[in-house]
Amino acid sequence: MMVPSIAITVVYSAGPRSVFETRLNVPAGCTAHDARDRAAPVWGIQTETLRLLHLGVWGKPVAAEHLLRDGDRLELYRPLTVDPKVARRERFARQGSKGAGLFAARREGGKAGY
Repeated sequence: MMVPSIAITVVYSAGPRSVFETRLNVPAGCTAHDARDRAAPVWGIQTETLRLLHLGVWGKPVAAEHLLRDGDRLELYRPLTVDPKVARRERFARQGSKGAGLFAARREGGKAGY
């Protein structure tokens, strides 16, 4: 008896400007955990390394037991090394208030906010 399969995409970024992406055909009823373990050898990465990462489907966090559906994009997330709020504050402090913000670039003689 044939087990029906589904096609999914698994994506992982090991670092800046480095992305691993592969399409897998997995059996229906496959969990995010199972798909992650199937992708590791394809990329030549140890399965234990990927087990430390958080999982998501189409940008939404999911548990390892999440059942995947046909066409899903499983994403493996590295932990954040810098808090995004802190990074924004530091970037704003470096740039100053004149060059930042939504209305920083104004036309000559224009009103603020237009």
